[in-house]
Amino acid sequence: MKAIQYTEFGGPEVLHVADVPEPHTGAGQIRVRVHAAAINPIDWKIRSGMMGGELPKRTGQEVAGVVDELGEGVDEVAVGDEVFGPAAGGGGVAEYALLEHWAPITPSLDFATAAGLPVAVETATRTLDLVGVADGQTLLVNGAAGAVGISVVQLARERGARVIGTASTDNHDYLRANGAEPTTYGDGLVQRVQSLVGDAEPAADRAIDAAGHGALPALAQLTGDPKQVVTIADQQAAQALGVRVTGGSDSPRAWYALSQVTELIEAGKFLLPVARTFALDEIADAHRLSETGHVRGKLIVLIDG
Repeated sequence: MKAIQYTEFGGPEVLHVADVPEPHTGAGQIRVRVHAAAINPIDWKIRSGMMGGELPKRTGQEVAGVVDELGEGVDEVAVGDEVFGPAAGGGGVAEYALLEHWAPITPSLDFATAAGLPVAVETATRTLDLVGVADGQTLLVNGAAGAVGISVVQLARERGARVIGTASTDNHDYLRANGAEPTTYGDGLVQRVQSLVGDAEPAADRAIDAAGHGALPALAQLTGDPKQVVTIADQQAAQALGVRVTGGSDSPRAWYALSQVTELIEAGKFLLPVARTFALDEIADAHRLSETGHVRGKLIVLIDG
């Protein structure tokens, strides 16, 4: 089968289309004929060598497609069903991928939109669960306009929380449209948030850092307790402050959220837009755009049938 692979770490130019063996299912797995795969920041971080590991490697953490092979013990899905989920072991930008967690593609979704859901929705749900966001609380989200951030915003609003989100001014209307009160990030964040909440103490009940960039001290101050803050983006500062970090290989995952989010999508309560689609041979362009860090929505590679 055709898949995107690289045999050395480096820039986007190391990515190429290669012929690789087709995967086949093990127990509890399904195989899908991939129609769309998403690109995430973790993909270019791995490709650049930041994460180490053995070569060759492939790219793509999440896919949508049609089931064409069932592993032992799988009986809740059938060949021909349309599903989405995380690609087992990565390497989803390929003609076929294995899934161990999945959800059905519902009527309001197409392959491209579905492929962009798993990582952002799971990460958002996991962070919300970790800090225990609940009805009536105020949640501060640093980096609220990114894919994870905007997912946190919408899922927190569905839980009944008031959400304040940091973003560049160009993204403030985007945050408002998704139910968050926007503010800018950077110096003066504590004062800006306090001006939004008035005399409330603490200014925020919980905080989620989806972007890093030195925000953790302010988030800890605004919540009054670093244990009420979780980050996916700043491990070094988190260790110094006593803030929780999630996202490592040993972090429990909230894949149950995939089925739940489709219900919200069908009810018109959740949307994660596709920013741009790419052909398979445009994979380097997708990585380059992801590296800019200025993408509103998901980057999707379409795999020809």
